[in-house]
Amino acid sequence: MQRLLVLAGPSGRQDSLVDLLRTQHEVVVAHSMEAALKELRAGEIDAVFSDAADFLPLERAIASQQSGLILDTIGEGICITDEQGQILWANRRMKQWAEPIRDRIRAVCCEAREIFVNQQSPATEDRGKSQGNVTLPHHPNRSRKFSFSIDETHYFEMFCSPVIDSSRRVTQVVAICWDATSGRRLQQKIDAIDQAGRELVRLEGEAIAKLNVSQRLKLLEEKIIKFCRQLMHFDHFAIRLLDRKTNKLELVICVGMPTEAMEVELFAQPDGNGISGYVASTGRSYICADVTKDSRYVTGLANAGGSLTVPLMLHDKVIGVFNIESSQTSAFTEDDRQFAEIFGRYVAVAINILNLLVVERYNTTGQLASDVSSEIAGPLNDITSETTLLMDDYIGNDDMRRRLQVILDNVTKIRRSVREVAEGPKTILGGDAAPKAADPLLNGKRILVADDEPNIRQTIADLLGRFGCQVDTASDGAEAIALIASKAKYDLVLSDIKMPHKNGYEIFAAVQKMGHKAPVILMTGFGYDPNHSIVRATQDTSAGAGLSAVLFKPFKVDQLLNEIRKAVGSRAAT
Repeated sequence: MQRLLVLAGPSGRQDSLVDLLRTQHEVVVAHSMEAALKELRAGEIDAVFSDAADFLPLERAIASQQSGLILDTIGEGICITDEQGQILWANRRMKQWAEPIRDRIRAVCCEAREIFVNQQSPATEDRGKSQGNVTLPHHPNRSRKFSFSIDETHYFEMFCSPVIDSSRRVTQVVAICWDATSGRRLQQKIDAIDQAGRELVRLEGEAIAKLNVSQRLKLLEEKIIKFCRQLMHFDHFAIRLLDRKTNKLELVICVGMPTEAMEVELFAQPDGNGISGYVASTGRSYICADVTKDSRYVTGLANAGGSLTVPLMLHDKVIGVFNIESSQTSAFTEDDRQFAEIFGRYVAVAINILNLLVVERYNTTGQLASDVSSEIAGPLNDITSETTLLMDDYIGNDDMRRRLQVILDNVTKIRRSVREVAEGPKTILGGDAAPKAADPLLNGKRILVADDEPNIRQTIADLLGRFGCQVDTASDGAEAIALIASKAKYDLVLSDIKMPHKNGYEIFAAVQKMGHKAPVILMTGFGYDPNHSIVRATQDTSAGAGLSAVLFKPFKVDQLLNEIRKAVGSRAAT
C-alpha cells in the first residue's frame, strides 16, 4: 500500500479526494505547509497531492529543506560571513564547534576578504591582463586555503571563497572548514616513517666499514626498536625471517614478549602456525581485534588483547613477518596496518642490504656492487609506488604532497648511498690468496669444518690443508654430530651456527659430551643467532671454556687463522 500526502487547505475541497484515495492507499493529511514538511521529514512518502496554487511554494519549500538537510548532514562546517566577519549563517556542524574555534574562523574570513579585495584592485587587474606576449590569468573568484591550530593540539583547515556582486565588490565570504587533526597526525607519521626509513637504510661508508656484521645487525636492531616505540608506539613486537630451506620463521628480534612466545616454532603455512604463519604464506596483513576470539592466534604477549601482523616484502616476496601485540582489544586500525607495511618494507630493505654485504659470497667488488643495487631496486620501487599513490590521494594538499616528495627524493639518495658503500673497502675472506706455509702449531691437527655453504666450507678446508691440517667437512648439523661421534679425537671444531637439522649449540653440546672436549669456534654468516647458540654456549658453565671464539662473516684470513691458532694453542698448553 502506497503512502500519500495530501496538502489540504482550509476550504476542505480535498475531502472527497482524500476519501477516494483512502480506499486503496494510506493517506496522510497536512493542513499547512509546515505540517506537510514535517510529514516529509518524518517518513517515506510515495506521492504528494495539493492545489495547483500550493504546488510551487511546496516544491520550493521541499528543495530548501533538502538543501538545508544536506548542509546540516555533511561533516564540514560551513558559514557565510559579512564584511565585518560576522557569521550571517552557519550549518549545524559549524554551530557545534566551541566559541574559540568560531572566533578563529571569523578572523580567517576577515583575512581572506582582505586578500580578495586586494585581488580586485586596479593594479592587480592590470597584472591579470597581459605582460608582453604572455597573457596572465585573472581569477577573481579563486578560493584560498587557510589553516590554523587551537592550543597546538587541534588543527583546522578551511577554504574561503568570495561572494562578488554585479559591481565586482566582495560583499561576503563563504567558508568551508574541517577538523584536520587526524590528517595532521597522519602527516606527522609519514614524516616519522620517512625519517625512520632513512635511518634504517642509511649507510655511511666510513662508519659501516668499521663494523662487523654482528655490530651492523645490532645497530639495525636498536634502530628498529627505537622507531617501533617512538613512531608507532609499539612496545611488544617480534620480527621473524623466513628460512627458504626449511620454511621456518626464525625469530631475530623480540621485544616485550614472554619466553614461551619466543620458543614457539612457526612455519610459513596458512593453517596450524598462528597468524604469523598465515601472513608469511599468503603475503597478506592481518589485524586480530580480539585474540580470544581468533582461532589463528597462538601464544604471544601475556594477557594480549589484539595484534597486528604484516609481511616483510622484498621483490614482492615475503622474507619475514613483523608482529605487533597489544594488551587492548581492537587496538590496531587500518592506518596502523598501512604504516606498519611501509615501515616493514624499509626493514626488509635494511636487512637485505646487510645480508648482501656478507661479501664472502662474491668474488669481485664490482659484482657485489651490481648485486646490491639490483637487489634493492625492486623494494625501493615498491616504496616509490606506494608513496606516489598516496600523493594522488592528496591532490590539492600541498603540504602533504611536499612531505611525500621528500620520501621520493630520499629513495634516490638511498640508491646512491648503497652503491657507494657496496663499492667501498671490503673484508673478503681471501682464502685463495693465502700462501702455502709450514706451521708447527697447525701441522697434523685434525679439524672439523661444518657449514652448509659449499664455497665457504671448501675454502676453509683448502686453506687449513695448506698448513698441514687434516680436515673433515660436514654440510649440515646432523652430519657434523655424526662425525664427532665417530672419530676418536678432533683438535678443533669450526661450525656455522645456523645449519639444517642441527644448530650451532647442538654441535657445541655434542663436542662437550666427548671426553676430550675439543675447543669450538662458531661462525655466523649474518650475525643471526636464532637459537641463541652463542649465549647458551657461553653461559654453559659445565662446558666452561669449550667455546673458543665466535667469528662473524665476512672475516679475514688472518682473523680466522689467529683464532684457530689460539684455540689449538690453548688446548696444547693444557
